[in-house]
Amino acid sequence: MKLFLIIGAILGFLAVALGAFGAHGLEGRLSERALTNWGKAVDYQMFHTMAIVAVAILLGKFEGSNLFASSGWLFLAGIVLFSGSLYIYSLTGVKTLAMITPFGGLSFLVGWVLLGIGAMKLL
Repeated sequence: MKLFLIIGAILGFLAVALGAFGAHGLEGRLSERALTNWGKAVDYQMFHTMAIVAVAILLGKFEGSNLFASSGWLFLAGIVLFSGSLYIYSLTGVKTLAMITPFGGLSFLVGWVLLGIGAMKLL
């Protein structure tokens, strides 16, 4: 539980900082498309950071849930792969990096499925 709260705090801080950097530091330096990709990376990072915080809370209440823990790790992997690849792609324009993005999206999807299954097992 504590680890996911710490990870969530760090990723939340980074999402806000990267969002501000994109809005103020990159404006006029990147194409509109690159800035849109940057914004999408920030959005998905923040959405899934909140999911990681929710996982931490759930693990605090329902200790030992492998499904919740696995969903948290998948959300983290998704942030690294999805948002990370979009950040780098936005800055470099290297299209091969954008090919990593779908793997992050898949990590997000599986994380949500596991979170849902874990919740259904509580019923």
